[in-house]
Amino acid sequence: MSEFEHYYTKEPKSKLKIREATLKLKNGHEYKFKTVSGVYSFKKIDKATKIFLDNMDVHGKSVLDLGCGYGVIGITIKKEHPHMEVFMSDINKRAIEFAKINAKDNNVKVDIRWGDIFEPWEGKKFDMIVINPPIAAGKKVWMKMIEEAPKYLNDGGTLQVVAFHNKGGRRIKDFMKKVFGNVEDIWKEGGIRIYKSVWKK
Repeated sequence: MSEFEHYYTKEPKSKLKIREATLKLKNGHEYKFKTVSGVYSFKKIDKATKIFLDNMDVHGKSVLDLGCGYGVIGITIKKEHPHMEVFMSDINKRAIEFAKINAKDNNVKVDIRWGDIFEPWEGKKFDMIVINPPIAAGKKVWMKMIEEAPKYLNDGGTLQVVAFHNKGGRRIKDFMKKVFGNVEDIWKEGGIRIYKSVWKK
């Protein structure tokens, strides 16, 4: 079974294992998370997520962490920017269970829902949508995330995506340009880039 079938799936079949990981931001703040087997990324916070959190363009009042996993991005945004309304979702039921546990452990109130891509958010709009995309799940998944994002963004809202530029990221950037009419690299580090598109009606 390939890795994405473990985490990009409604109900992971892998044996339940739990570890604790520490996220240390460049501002010195540290947060602890329970990581779980069958959810990306087990045992440690992945490098792309850390770079994303240190360098994304946080703006507005509301953010959707799409494909939230066990909750690192959304929960950390809420800790660092308490004024933000934070919404999180994932197709993986185990991810949602542990995102809720991690939100409680980190003493934050966030709206966490289960569902595929934008299914849980019909009729809602956000100032930011942030994604560390499940590239291993295939291009249909990440393309749908990008293609449908404008429908869920307020005017002037942004889609921000982190990826390894030479491992699918270049295609993601090109597709963001096609959908939004604009895209820019707002950070580059160790082969990882953060791409940002602005939605203009």
